[in-house]
Amino acid sequence: MLKPEAEDGQHSLADPAFRADVLAGFARRPRAIPARWFYDRQGSELFEQITDLPEYYPTRTEIGILETLCPTLCEHIGQGRAVVEFGSGSSAKTPILLRSVAPSAYVPIDISGDFLRASSKTLSAAFPDLLVLPFEADFMRPLALPRTIADAPKLGFFPGSTIGNMTPLMATDLLRAMRASLGEGAMLLIGMDRIKSADILVPAYDDAAGVTAAFNMNLLARINRELGAAIPLDAFRHVARWNDDRARIEMHLEAVRDIDFTIDGHAFAMAAGETIHTENSHKYGPRDARILLRTGGWTPVAEWTDPDGLFAVYLAEAQAERPAP
Repeated sequence: MLKPEAEDGQHSLADPAFRADVLAGFARRPRAIPARWFYDRQGSELFEQITDLPEYYPTRTEIGILETLCPTLCEHIGQGRAVVEFGSGSSAKTPILLRSVAPSAYVPIDISGDFLRASSKTLSAAFPDLLVLPFEADFMRPLALPRTIADAPKLGFFPGSTIGNMTPLMATDLLRAMRASLGEGAMLLIGMDRIKSADILVPAYDDAAGVTAAFNMNLLARINRELGAAIPLDAFRHVARWNDDRARIEMHLEAVRDIDFTIDGHAFAMAAGETIHTENSHKYGPRDARILLRTGGWTPVAEWTDPDGLFAVYLAEAQAERPAP
């Protein structure tokens, strides 16, 4: 017999990878769910609100850097490259780049399809002569990009501090996947958040208005909605803390009381004080950032930062593939 919640199809079509990651994440100790699952439509909209918060410095700081560097970027990359943006979101920073580099095409890649299509439509209206090719996909793996840009030199664009959401090993794998997707002669423009005082970092992930808390809690709401779960949302609170040993902000969902619940028919229990680790945001010093890029198959060629050294943007070129032995 079908479970009642599956009869109306509310979660029978849930992403199998989402289901697998959630069930595995709740079964492991300590519990953890990959941050990429934050970004359903509601999560994407909440993140856009976060970027406007006074405590959240990365977005406005990076925009300032891009406004400074982009007018001279063609000196480094030339014109006519196809711009491929990984995790495009609302493409808020993209117009700054597109106005400066005269691209042959723009390919935004995002896992949130509805949000991707809406933002692509807005961008197409702003750049009516530009070929926009939205691509719904998980960019953590090498991708076969649209054939339309197969022969064009490419510029990968990875703004924000998304690279910091991954462990250094995962970040290296992602950079290698980008290198494989973009191909020979490609370049990459990437943002990285820098190490700084916890007095600046923690409020950026635990704002006074509670928007980041809502963003974190939305992950549980998504699990309830898409996987037929029965997680009591009022049994959790948002926690953000700085891990100095690992140079990263951690976000958790902490149980405030002992609870039992089910997810897709699987039973789980959590004790008060136990957490679900939902996100890391690693911060990089200048030397560590360059090492990460080189390990991931990219050679840094330029670096820009803001006057306070809060954030950095790097331009790198794809390393030549080594011939097989």
